[in-house]
Amino acid sequence: MLESGYLGLFATAFLAATLIPISSEVVLGALSAAQGFDIWLLVAVASTGNTLGSVVNWLLGRYCLRWQDRRWFPVKPDTLTRATARFNRYGLWSLLLAWVPIVGDPLTFAAGVLGVRFPIFVTLVAIGKTARYIAVAALAQQFI
Repeated sequence: MLESGYLGLFATAFLAATLIPISSEVVLGALSAAQGFDIWLLVAVASTGNTLGSVVNWLLGRYCLRWQDRRWFPVKPDTLTRATARFNRYGLWSLLLAWVPIVGDPLTFAAGVLGVRFPIFVTLVAIGKTARYIAVAALAQQFI
């Protein structure tokens, strides 16, 4: 992963925001500890990739519900109901936690389903994800 550097980090962070189980934190930690990488650029690349991955989830939620009655639709009705209820319970501010494993992806999908305005969505998701990556990079530099 060190050979692919920033591009590999971007791809990993992007995919980690989708339903693909991959850890961008490990990649960011390794690159943060390696020589030759700018820490702030790493945080910016990871945050951008991960936020854009969440945008894909928002778009899927916003525009793909017309196919929800199809057998191949990837989100089960009870999963969508739970995610929507959770989102409605905690509101817009819950998008600051879009980085949390297992919870974050359905949350961003539900935000699309519920029609959360895109600028608000991107702002809150980007703040939460960037804060998380700053913490990961700082910890990696401190302990590795």
